[in-house]
Amino acid sequence: MQNIYRDGRFDPDIWTLVADDETLPDGGHALIGKARWLAERDVLAKSRLSLGLALAAGDTLDDIVSDLPRFSVIALEFPKFADGRSYSTARLLRETHGFKGELRAIGDVLIDQIPLMRRCGFDAFAISNEPTRRALEEGHFPDVPYYTQPIADRGEVPAGTRPWLRVPAASAPPVR
Repeated sequence: MQNIYRDGRFDPDIWTLVADDETLPDGGHALIGKARWLAERDVLAKSRLSLGLALAAGDTLDDIVSDLPRFSVIALEFPKFADGRSYSTARLLRETHGFKGELRAIGDVLIDQIPLMRRCGFDAFAISNEPTRRALEEGHFPDVPYYTQPIADRGEVPAGTRPWLRVPAASAPPVR
């Protein structure tokens, strides 16, 4: 069982990523792909499984928007650190579609990306990069205290007289 980084620590992951060609478990928590959800929607909606959705980088949301409330976790893939398509999907999920569940980054996640991912609405991270895992376990976490774009789904206040330079709101959870 892999550990998931959230709220400043690693926790056991109760979710199982199930490939489209794999047999689903009888119960528990399963992350399934968009293609499987679309192909088996009626059967899956009636199953005893707690369902999460795993979206590949570049997957669109248009044909599943009405289904988003069914998922308590949506995992967005980062196939390589330079592929930023899932940042945009995260912002759409939080800001446009109001997704309130766990938003998880999976794949090639590096430590310097995590603060920016948090700003887009991610709150959990499946870390496979060993240097990143080690740095987080040792309590190293880079922060971005000033920024120009608002945090997805959080309040904020302008800094000084330059409204384009912002700081996190005191009421917002720390970016850690």
